[in-house]
Amino acid sequence: MTFDPASFVFTPQDAPSEIRASTVLPAKRENVEFTTEDGKVLRGELAMPESGEITATLITLHPLPTHGGFMDSHVYRKASYRLPALAGVAVLRFNTRGTQSPRGTSDGQFEEGIGERYDVEAAVRFAVERGLPNRWLVGWSFGTELALMYGAVEPVAAQIEGAVLLSPPLHRATDVHLKEWAASGKPLTVLVPEHDDYLQPPEAAQRFSLVPQARLVGVDGAKHLWVGEKYAARVLNEIVDDVTPAGAGVDGLPREWAGPVTTG
Repeated sequence: MTFDPASFVFTPQDAPSEIRASTVLPAKRENVEFTTEDGKVLRGELAMPESGEITATLITLHPLPTHGGFMDSHVYRKASYRLPALAGVAVLRFNTRGTQSPRGTSDGQFEEGIGERYDVEAAVRFAVERGLPNRWLVGWSFGTELALMYGAVEPVAAQIEGAVLLSPPLHRATDVHLKEWAASGKPLTVLVPEHDDYLQPPEAAQRFSLVPQARLVGVDGAKHLWVGEKYAARVLNEIVDDVTPAGAGVDGLPREWAGPVTTG
């Protein structure tokens, strides 16, 4: 049975409580579907602020589906749980072709990052058609490959502001793609865990030197999957700093919430 995010029931609080890994803050959430140029129906969720303007839109590209990556991979789930309420950020999560989650299974099958070009284009097109402003790609692991390969070329390049990369392995993305990003001039933030399994900060600094505008951040103690609330929160702070005018603040995003909450 497909999970409906509108089924969340929020409970008022008598006092502020700590925001934990499973804390869900209020937002306008809906299941969405959009169709790729080659006819695949992709399934996902859009979470938007309950009120006020949207400060930025994250179009998230998940880790490798053949190794457990999907739209609910924990950093993206936490982004959708928190960022609409804490930062006014809209979060679009979706399953790339052939990927399954409680939201449902997207049409097609895994295509090694080749056919997924249509998935990236369809997600960005959906965000444009919905009028979502200040659009950024956010890729994690395999998702960084998609962002690098397809984010700096048309039709996507003209429709996004830039990209944030989490744990880029640079397996499929090559120097050619990095040079395309350099030529685009679009902002590119690269978050690299100290203990990453594939690409650690010293080598990442060398590889991404091809992109003069890239901001590379080595994160001490972190691993490829960003396990632990400390590291997930760091990622969300870095993203909000980059994509919103106000940023996350000197102390980062709030760690407590006084309004209604539920758990995911």
